[in-house]
Amino acid sequence: MKMANETYDLLKKIALYFLPALATLWLTIGKIWGIPYTTEIGATLTAIDVFIGACLGISSKNYYNE
Repeated sequence: MKMANETYDLLKKIALYFLPALATLWLTIGKIWGIPYTTEIGATLTAIDVFIGACLGISSKNYYNE
């Protein structure tokens, strides 16, 4: 899998900054306010983040192998 530089850069920002911050915010506020399914949604956000990170790693490896 190889992706365009713009796509890679956007997904990298999402994976490194946005999703971890969103998961932390959701888990913190959800526990404070008693929002239902807080843990499930936080775990889902984290799983999506790990998946994007894995895709970026594969793309990066393929890019440097060429």
